[in-house]
This record gives sequence, structure tokens and C-alpha cells, in this order.
Amino acid sequence: MFDVIIVGGGAAGFYAAIQIAELSPQLEIAIFERGKTVLSKVKVSGGGRCNVTHGEFLPKELATNYPRGEKELLGPFHKYAPMDVMSFFEARGVPLKIEEDGRVFPKSDSSQSIINCLVGEAERLGVQVLKNSAVKAISKIGEGWQVTTMNKHYQTKKLMLATGSNPKIWKQLENLGHHIVSPVPSLFTFNISDERLKGIQGISTYATVEVMPKKTFNTDKKPLNLKSKIKEDTLLYADGPLLITHWGLSGPAILKLSAWGANLLHDYNYSFRIKVNWLPDYSTESMEAYLKELKGVEAKKTVMRTNVTELPKRLWKRLVEAAEIEPDERWADMSKEQLQALSEQLTASSFKVEGKSTFKEEFVTAGGVDLKEINFKTFESKLHPNLYFAGEIINVDAITGGFNFQNAWTGAYIAAQAIVS
Repeated sequence: MFDVIIVGGGAAGFYAAIQIAELSPQLEIAIFERGKTVLSKVKVSGGGRCNVTHGEFLPKELATNYPRGEKELLGPFHKYAPMDVMSFFEARGVPLKIEEDGRVFPKSDSSQSIINCLVGEAERLGVQVLKNSAVKAISKIGEGWQVTTMNKHYQTKKLMLATGSNPKIWKQLENLGHHIVSPVPSLFTFNISDERLKGIQGISTYATVEVMPKKTFNTDKKPLNLKSKIKEDTLLYADGPLLITHWGLSGPAILKLSAWGANLLHDYNYSFRIKVNWLPDYSTESMEAYLKELKGVEAKKTVMRTNVTELPKRLWKRLVEAAEIEPDERWADMSKEQLQALSEQLTASSFKVEGKSTFKEEFVTAGGVDLKEINFKTFESKLHPNLYFAGEIINVDAITGGFNFQNAWTGAYIAAQAIVS
């Protein structure tokens, strides 16, 4: 018999256990982890450095980074935000740093610092960690719960589920009457096979990217706007650094699109077209006007060797080639059609996306327990008293940058407060 059982030995599970144990040291608390190791996602986060949270300290602004959960998390972020998380780790001997892009990492640049802190605190506080304890069944017993593993039944007064994207636990919750929003991948990169991108991987440049609607697009669906302007013929739109990779395109702009468009791109079976403006300060028309001026100014120079933009040279050459301009073509000899073609390549390059790749090891899922069924003042189930949630088990996900961990820390903290109250 335990006072509190937490299913899931990840960030949310450990954080909740520590908070509960500090508030009520007399409680018997157990973490059930199905695998041989705990905190595996923490270990690979941020390329092994652990992107703990994000240095966005205004709750309203922080919440806008969540395609699913923005409205629901606003109140919780007023109670427990990135600064609180940073204080937690630094008070326990893990100094943190905020990088230029706002991401927060341990100064050690090692996720092991975070793992050691969480595991060490749980041990110090007497939290029992039961590894290789996959939960097979969850059932109500009076006002409490019974948790069944492979060969044992455990009783608890209060139960927290922090199992992330675990289909078996979601199925258990469906059996208990909860609605599970069907999970689809979020935070992925775009697979593109295109001559313009081959051999120039590693190039990063600021751009805007639009997902173009298919002819069969259901116009009843509301187009998604990523906190920016949206064009009538555009389904999704984002700006930010764009990274050319061996397999296609990645970088913050692509990851924003993958997060905000997770459900729609899944419906498209990850086959669609995007339009890239490599020079967002220009439209196709204004770029054409600019190139016409250059035709007189740079008349004797060859187009291929005269990069008149801030684009990386290798990318410029590929786009000039794509506009069917010969290597020795001079600006003075450029036809109107060639100027138009180059303008389009620079500001409206069309690419066919065929498939996706997981962003590094950071697999994130959109979907989970329906947010309408959760009390966000306590992270308790509205259907079943003494059942709590934290982390990605609920239908909340975020763009990359430490925001998914912040959801885990916040939910775990608030649920812990409610559990001991």
C-alpha cells in the first residue's frame, strides 16, 4: 500500500515525487517505471545537454508556444513558470544558463547533471523507484486505486499518470471513460529530394515557409496562423532559420510548421508542397524590380558569380541554376523571363515534401487525454477523483526550445500541491 503511486519515471514523474515528498515527508511514494532506466528522454534532450526550459518569463508569451494547450496552460504558468524551475535546480547545485535563443541548459552542458539531481533528490527523500514495472491494469478501489503490474497488485490513495505517449496507458484511460485525442507526430523535419538542395547541406539562412493547400483541402477548416500574417492561399506559415540537411529541410521554421500543423500534415500523409521565400524582405514583384535595377548596375558581371543578396553563395548558385541561367550569363543579357524566373526562385521556391524524419531524438506527440477532462487548477481528472496527470500524457505539446519540459515541470508541481492538500 502506497499513499501516492506515480506511473512513469520521466521528468514529470520524478519532479512530482520530489515535490510531494518535500511537502509531506511522511507519505509513502512510489514511481513505477516500465523500463530498465529512468529519465531516458531527459538524457537525450538538447543533443545530450538537456534543454531544461526556456527563458520566457511572461506567462502569456510562454503559452503561445503550445499549439495544443495554449489556453489551458496560461493559468498554471502564472503559478509555476520557467524561473521557478531554474530556482529549483540551482538551489540543488545545478547552475543553469540562458543561451542567446532563450533555451536554458545546465552550465555543465550535460543532461547527466539534471538526471543526477532528480535521482539524488528522490533517493534522499525516500521515494521508491520500481524499475521494470510496466503497468498492465488500473482500476478503482473505493476512493483509491489499484495498479497491477506483471505479477503484483498495488493499492494507493492517489494516482498520478506521467507516462508520456504510452498507447497502453491511454487504452486503460479509455476503459475508465476518458477520451483520448488520437496521437500524431509533432516536431519533425521535412524529407525533400530536390537538386537545388543536394550537396549544400549545413547551410542555414532566415526564411519564410508556407505549406500550400491541396486542391482537396476542406475550406471549412480554419487555417492555422503561426502568430504572423497569413495569405489567403496559404495553409500554414512560419518564419525563422531554415537548415538544409542531407534529407531535406529542418530548422526552427520547419519545426514550427510541424508542431502547429501536426494533425493536418498527418491527414496529408506527409505529402504536400511548401513555398520558401529565401529573402523575406522581398515579395516576388519587389525582387523582380530590384533585379531589373541590378541589370544596369552590374551589366558586365556574370549572374552566377555576382551574389547580389545576403544568401550563402552556394545557395545563390543553386537558385540561379534553377532559374535556367547559364554559368557565363551576364546581367546585361538577362531577359525579362529570366529575371522573373530568378525572382520566383529567390522568393517563392516550390518544394515537394515526401515524408518526415524525427527531429534528433526528441520525438514529441500531439494527442492524449482530452484537455476538457482535466482540471487545470489541480491537473486532476474531472471524471475520477484522486487521478492526476502531468506531461505529454495529456493533449499538450510545444515547439522545440524547452517548452515541452516546462509543461512537464508545471503540471507535476501543481498536481503535487493538489495531492498533498
